[in-house]
Amino acid sequence: MAKLGLCLLLLFSFHLIVAMATNPTVVIDSSTTNFIKTSCRATSYPALCVQSLSSYASTIQQSDQQLTQASLSVSLTRARLAAVFLSKMTKTSGIKPREYQAVKDCIANIGDAIYELNRSVQELGHMGKAGAQDFSWHMSNVQTWVSTALTKENTCVDGFSVQGMDGNLKVAIKNRVTNIAQLTSNALALASRYAARHKAASTSNVP
Repeated sequence: MAKLGLCLLLLFSFHLIVAMATNPTVVIDSSTTNFIKTSCRATSYPALCVQSLSSYASTIQQSDQQLTQASLSVSLTRARLAAVFLSKMTKTSGIKPREYQAVKDCIANIGDAIYELNRSVQELGHMGKAGAQDFSWHMSNVQTWVSTALTKENTCVDGFSVQGMDGNLKVAIKNRVTNIAQLTSNALALASRYAARHKAASTSNVP
């Protein structure tokens, strides 16, 4: 059990360093900062939304598409890191059969979420200047796939709600996957906001 706790601590420290390295402090203008903050108010986790997207401000500028793309990319990256983390957990000394199965099920769910998020990123990236009808079709795909990814992530979290599991293992995995689910929830909200704003702009341009 001590080995399990040490392994979890080392993995947490490693991924904390990675997160800090991949989220550098950047100098951005106030208009871009305000755009991100205002957009994030539409999400369920606005503070997390702003924190996770601030380092992409120079790319986002004031583009709803780039904002949504960045939020999807953040969720996808965190999901991939979680998959690596979970895979290592299955090889940890002292893991119980019930815990092992829960981790394996979670790996499958996170794998499905990665697939859905990845094709959402690609779909959004290929949209370009799509016409109103094509835009709606593409965005409907993105929203459906991101929603499916969120369901898969929540299913993983639910799998660790049962009694009798190692506390450290359960907390480490639930916290990590819950964070991904919150990021995915934010991405879905921003995608929906993008779709609504695009529709409103298209309607206002109709003679």
